[in-house]
Order: sequence, then structure tokens, then C-alpha cells
Amino acid sequence: MSNESEYKPGLEDVPAAKSAVSFLDGKKAVLEYRGIPVEVLARESSFEEVSWLLIKGSLPTQKELANFDRDLRQRRSIHFRLKDIIRCMPGDGHPMDALHASVAALGMFYPCHTVTDPVKNWDATMRLIAALPTVVAAFARTRRGEEILEPRADLDHAGNFYYLLFGKEPSPAIRKVLDACLILHAEHTMNASTFTARVTGSTLANPYQTMASAIGSLSGPLHGGANEEALRQFDEIGGPEKVKPWLDAKLAANPKYKVMGIGHRVYKVKDARATVLQEIAEHMFAESSRPKSYETALELEKLCATIYGPKGIYPNVDFFSGVVYSAIGIPTDVFTPIFAIARVAGWLAHWNEQLVGNRIFRPEQIFTGKNDQKYIPLEQRP
Repeated sequence: MSNESEYKPGLEDVPAAKSAVSFLDGKKAVLEYRGIPVEVLARESSFEEVSWLLIKGSLPTQKELANFDRDLRQRRSIHFRLKDIIRCMPGDGHPMDALHASVAALGMFYPCHTVTDPVKNWDATMRLIAALPTVVAAFARTRRGEEILEPRADLDHAGNFYYLLFGKEPSPAIRKVLDACLILHAEHTMNASTFTARVTGSTLANPYQTMASAIGSLSGPLHGGANEEALRQFDEIGGPEKVKPWLDAKLAANPKYKVMGIGHRVYKVKDARATVLQEIAEHMFAESSRPKSYETALELEKLCATIYGPKGIYPNVDFFSGVVYSAIGIPTDVFTPIFAIARVAGWLAHWNEQLVGNRIFRPEQIFTGKNDQKYIPLEQRP
């Protein structure tokens, strides 16, 4: 029987696995993928290279990256019947629900019944990374009454996704910021969806079901939806000049009011991902102008620093990522699916780790119910 004094709600600070995939120090704003700072990767690398790094454990050679990139491009298309399924989904449904269902269905068209074959596992790994942008864009277009586009093999991962959404190529600055967003969201240690992937993977479920379960976990508003809420918040404020009266009114009504995108379960300083995303986004904004929502975010950040900063509460990456996606023209409810497009690399890295020396998760519980209760026949119950 477990000791109630050892109970940690939400498993807070309880190690659930050993992992070499990523390292996080929230007090110093350090996030490393396989030992490399994420901000360096966002500036210098590509999502394709980062996916290889996370899953394989080291940076690829030129030949390995070229082959991996080629193999991903060959797996971007999805079965025509899966397209039919997506077309039949309700147009007012949430894109995360569509993605969840589509990834589970993807495994039916490209089966990987057992996880004991490394060749099939690797094929499924590549197909999941390659096909998620196709699935997300397919639903985004069909609900607008537009035709599903075929992937472009001449474009990189980020550029192809933009094309699949809008039917045109992105500018170099937009392609770079979208690629950086994917890198910055690709992995983040033992969060809820990653833990979900490891738990499902520990049952030896196939990789498509494992990733679908992680997507289900990510869909919750406490996990993947923070950037949507942050953008709605900026729209509600209505401009940088309205930030102070808005926040004053919120705090007057509730002194513990939570500003969306400010604070993190782990970070006690400003999220390094938020800093580098701002830097890269400025290059994109230079092509046109800073959106009002971004100016609002900057002013809110400045004001919150005086209120929440002394408590170790600072902006996280979701404070700015929604603004960036909106500036690109991406609908608000597609923000979290893009999170999944990126995070699938990290989930797959953890899934591969879990399969090595796997042991199915079976935690203990602390029983709080009654014992030795009598069964009362139905006709005798009050």
C-alpha cells in the first residue's frame, strides 16, 4: 500500500523515466536537444535535421540528412481513402479532433502491427513526421470548401506545409520563422503528451496509436492550447495603449488572475524559446510591419515583468507563437495541430527510448474508498 505522504498530485517532481533526449533547467532557461541549445538549433538548423537529432541521438552526416530528407518527401502523400475520410469530417469540428482521428486511421492504411521490426518502426517514424502536415492542411482546406493539395517534393518540410495550407510558396522569412517554430516545439522533456506517448508505447501499441494518444493529450487546454488563448487575450485587450487599464481591471476583479502565456510549470525565468522566436519573427515583420497583437504582447510583457517577474513568472514560447502564426495567416484553431506537427519528433524519440528495455507502466494508487460494503438487493434500496 502506498504511503499517502508520498503522494504527488500530477506526479509533480516524480521521475517517470530515464531519458537522454532533452535537458531542461527552468531556473536558467536552458533547453537542450541531445546536448545542443534549442536556440542554436532554431537559428542554424532545420526541422528535418532536428528530427533526426532527436530520434537518432546525434547530428546526421550530409549523406544521412540528404537520404532522410528524400525519404520524408516520398512519404508526404496520404492514401486517397484517408482523404475521403477527412472530407467527410464535420467542417465545424476542431482540427485537433480531425488530426487525432486521421493519425489513428493513417496506421490502418500503412500498417505497423508489431513494434519488434526496426525497419517497419523506422518507416512508420518517417511517415508520421512526413504526413502530419498533409493531414492538418487537408482538413484546414476541406472545411473551407477547397481542394486538398498534393505535397510539393521540391519544398522543405516547413515550406511544403505552408504551400499545402495556402497553395503558394512562403517568402524566405516566413519559411524560416515557421521552420523555427517547428524546431522550438519539437521536444520539451517529460510533459503530459510525452508521458502519454511513453505510457501508450509501453503497452507495445503500434506507433500510430501511440502518437494518436499523445495528440489527444496535447488537445487539452492546459497543454497545447495556450497559444490560442494568448492570442485571444491580445485581441481582447485591443492594442498596446489599452494593456494597463485591461490588466488593472483584471487584477482588481481577481488578484490571482492568470495572464495567458505568462508563467510555466518549469521555467522561473523567461523561456529561451520565446526569446529566439521573437528574434526570428522580427525578420518576418520587417517585410510588412509589426502586427498590433505583437505590439500588445510586448507592452503586456513589459508590464507583467514588474508584477510577476519578482515571483519568477515570465513569458513562455506560447506568449508569442500564436502572434507569429496569426501574422502568417494561420487560423487560430490550427495553432495546436502545428504544435503536434513539431512535437511528433520528440514523441517518436521518447517512444524509441521506451521500447529499449520496455516495462509497461503500472503505477500504484492510494485507495480512498470504503471496504466490506454489503450488496443491497435492488428492491430493498431506498
